[in-house]
Amino acid sequence: MRFFGIALMGTIVLAACGGEKAAENKPATDAPATVPAPATPAPATGAMAAAPITGKTIEVKMVGDDKGYRFEPADIKLKTGDGIKFVVVSMGPHNVAFDAVSAGDQKAQLDANMGADKMAELSSAMKMNPGESLTVSFGKIKPGVYHFNCTPHLAMNMKGTVTVQ
Repeated sequence: MRFFGIALMGTIVLAACGGEKAAENKPATDAPATVPAPATPAPATGAMAAAPITGKTIEVKMVGDDKGYRFEPADIKLKTGDGIKFVVVSMGPHNVAFDAVSAGDQKAQLDANMGADKMAELSSAMKMNPGESLTVSFGKIKPGVYHFNCTPHLAMNMKGTVTVQ
Protein backbone atom coordinates (compact mmCIF):
# COMPACT_ATOMS: atom_id res chain seq x y z
CA MET A 1 0.00 0.00 0.00
CA ARG A 2 2.89 2.32 0.82
CA PHE A 3 4.37 1.73 -2.66
CA PHE A 4 1.04 2.65 -4.29
CA GLY A 5 0.88 5.91 -2.32
CA ILE A 6 4.42 6.86 -3.32
CA ALA A 7 3.75 6.04 -6.99
CA LEU A 8 0.57 8.08 -6.92
CA MET A 9 2.33 11.03 -5.31
CA GLY A 10 5.07 10.87 -7.94
CA THR A 11 2.52 10.92 -10.74
CA ILE A 12 0.82 13.99 -9.29
CA VAL A 13 4.13 15.84 -8.88
CA LEU A 14 5.20 15.00 -12.45
CA ALA A 15 1.82 16.09 -13.84
CA ALA A 16 2.04 19.38 -11.97
CA CYS A 17 5.56 20.02 -13.20
CA GLY A 18 4.65 19.15 -16.77
CA GLY A 19 1.74 21.60 -16.64
CA GLU A 20 3.96 24.48 -15.54
CA LYS A 21 6.48 23.79 -18.26
CA ALA A 22 3.77 23.77 -20.93
CA ALA A 23 2.48 27.09 -19.65
CA GLU A 24 5.97 28.59 -19.80
CA ASN A 25 6.39 27.59 -23.45
CA LYS A 26 3.11 29.16 -24.49
CA PRO A 27 3.57 32.57 -26.14
CA ALA A 28 1.90 35.47 -24.36
CA THR A 29 -0.74 37.31 -26.36
CA ASP A 30 -3.39 39.86 -25.55
CA ALA A 31 -5.63 38.82 -28.45
CA PRO A 32 -8.54 36.54 -27.57
CA ALA A 33 -8.42 33.05 -29.00
CA THR A 34 -10.40 32.73 -32.19
CA VAL A 35 -12.84 29.91 -32.52
CA PRO A 36 -13.57 28.70 -36.02
CA ALA A 37 -17.18 29.12 -37.13
CA PRO A 38 -19.13 25.87 -37.15
CA ALA A 39 -19.29 24.29 -40.56
CA THR A 40 -22.63 24.36 -42.32
CA PRO A 41 -23.71 20.76 -42.76
CA ALA A 42 -23.86 19.67 -46.35
CA PRO A 43 -27.19 18.28 -47.54
CA ALA A 44 -27.35 14.52 -47.36
CA THR A 45 -26.46 12.81 -50.58
CA GLY A 46 -29.62 11.96 -52.42
CA ALA A 47 -31.73 14.16 -50.12
CA MET A 48 -35.08 14.89 -51.67
CA ALA A 49 -36.44 18.42 -51.88
CA ALA A 50 -40.03 19.06 -50.82
CA ALA A 51 -42.41 19.63 -53.72
CA PRO A 52 -44.82 22.56 -53.37
CA ILE A 53 -48.61 22.31 -53.43
CA THR A 54 -49.75 23.37 -56.90
CA GLY A 55 -53.41 22.40 -56.61
CA LYS A 56 -56.10 22.49 -53.95
CA THR A 57 -55.63 21.85 -50.23
CA ILE A 58 -58.08 19.56 -48.46
CA GLU A 59 -58.65 19.98 -44.72
CA VAL A 60 -58.78 16.84 -42.58
CA LYS A 61 -59.84 17.07 -38.93
CA MET A 62 -58.10 15.01 -36.23
CA VAL A 63 -60.82 14.21 -33.69
CA GLY A 64 -61.12 12.40 -30.39
CA ASP A 65 -64.49 12.39 -28.65
CA ASP A 66 -67.23 10.13 -27.27
CA LYS A 67 -67.55 8.55 -30.76
CA GLY A 68 -63.86 7.57 -30.79
CA TYR A 69 -60.65 8.74 -32.45
CA ARG A 70 -60.72 9.46 -36.17
CA PHE A 71 -59.71 11.53 -39.16
CA GLU A 72 -62.62 13.39 -40.84
CA PRO A 73 -62.64 12.50 -43.69
CA ALA A 74 -60.59 9.33 -43.34
CA ASP A 75 -60.45 8.49 -47.03
CA ILE A 76 -59.23 11.28 -49.29
CA LYS A 77 -59.05 11.41 -53.07
CA LEU A 78 -56.81 14.03 -54.65
CA LYS A 79 -54.52 14.71 -57.60
CA THR A 80 -50.75 14.94 -57.78
CA GLY A 81 -49.86 18.46 -56.64
CA ASP A 82 -52.73 18.79 -54.15
CA GLY A 83 -52.15 19.00 -50.39
CA ILE A 84 -53.77 17.97 -47.14
CA LYS A 85 -53.95 20.17 -44.05
CA PHE A 86 -54.41 17.99 -40.96
CA VAL A 87 -55.92 20.04 -38.10
CA VAL A 88 -56.27 19.01 -34.44
CA VAL A 89 -59.87 19.46 -33.33
CA SER A 90 -59.91 17.60 -30.00
CA MET A 91 -58.23 15.07 -27.69
CA GLY A 92 -54.59 15.39 -28.77
CA PRO A 93 -51.87 14.51 -29.03
CA HIS A 94 -52.25 13.53 -32.67
CA ASN A 95 -49.82 13.08 -35.51
CA VAL A 96 -49.80 11.81 -39.08
CA ALA A 97 -47.67 8.79 -39.94
CA PHE A 98 -47.62 7.30 -43.43
CA ASP A 99 -47.08 3.58 -43.97
CA ALA A 100 -43.67 2.98 -45.58
CA VAL A 101 -44.88 -0.13 -47.41
CA SER A 102 -47.76 1.66 -49.13
CA ALA A 103 -45.43 4.60 -49.92
CA GLY A 104 -43.12 2.24 -51.80
CA ASP A 105 -40.80 4.09 -54.18
CA GLN A 106 -42.51 7.38 -53.24
CA LYS A 107 -41.28 7.16 -49.63
CA ALA A 108 -38.43 9.69 -49.97
CA GLN A 109 -40.58 12.28 -51.78
CA LEU A 110 -43.51 11.87 -49.39
CA ASP A 111 -41.17 12.16 -46.40
CA ALA A 112 -39.65 15.37 -47.84
CA ASN A 113 -43.15 16.74 -48.54
CA MET A 114 -44.04 16.37 -44.85
CA GLY A 115 -41.60 19.16 -44.01
CA ALA A 116 -39.07 19.41 -41.22
CA ASP A 117 -41.47 19.15 -38.26
CA LYS A 118 -41.16 15.36 -37.90
CA MET A 119 -40.33 12.90 -35.16
CA ALA A 120 -39.28 10.14 -37.58
CA GLU A 121 -39.32 9.22 -41.24
CA LEU A 122 -42.85 9.54 -42.65
CA SER A 123 -44.11 10.60 -39.19
CA SER A 124 -44.99 14.15 -38.16
CA ALA A 125 -44.30 15.60 -34.74
CA MET A 126 -47.08 15.42 -32.18
CA LYS A 127 -49.68 18.16 -32.34
CA MET A 128 -51.11 18.78 -28.89
CA ASN A 129 -53.64 21.57 -28.98
CA PRO A 130 -56.80 22.31 -30.94
CA GLY A 131 -55.98 24.42 -33.98
CA GLU A 132 -52.44 23.07 -34.45
CA SER A 133 -51.92 21.69 -37.93
CA LEU A 134 -49.64 19.96 -40.37
CA THR A 135 -49.80 20.39 -44.14
CA VAL A 136 -48.51 17.65 -46.44
CA SER A 137 -47.90 18.24 -50.13
CA PHE A 138 -48.62 15.54 -52.67
CA GLY A 139 -46.52 17.34 -55.26
CA LYS A 140 -44.45 14.90 -57.36
CA ILE A 141 -46.28 11.94 -55.80
CA LYS A 142 -47.31 9.25 -58.28
CA PRO A 143 -50.88 7.91 -58.40
CA GLY A 144 -51.56 5.22 -55.84
CA VAL A 145 -53.05 4.52 -52.41
CA TYR A 146 -51.14 5.76 -49.37
CA HIS A 147 -52.13 4.60 -45.87
CA PHE A 148 -51.72 6.85 -42.84
CA ASN A 149 -52.55 6.78 -39.13
CA CYS A 150 -52.24 8.64 -35.86
CA THR A 151 -49.50 6.83 -33.95
CA PRO A 152 -50.88 7.32 -30.40
CA HIS A 153 -54.38 6.30 -31.49
CA LEU A 154 -53.65 3.56 -34.03
CA ALA A 155 -54.89 0.90 -31.60
CA MET A 156 -58.20 2.83 -31.55
CA ASN A 157 -58.39 2.60 -35.35
CA MET A 158 -57.46 6.21 -36.13
CA LYS A 159 -56.29 5.68 -39.68
CA GLY A 160 -57.08 6.60 -43.26
CA THR A 161 -56.03 6.49 -46.89
CA VAL A 162 -55.02 8.99 -49.52
CA THR A 163 -55.77 7.99 -53.10
CA VAL A 164 -53.71 10.00 -55.56
CA GLN A 165 -55.34 9.94 -58.99
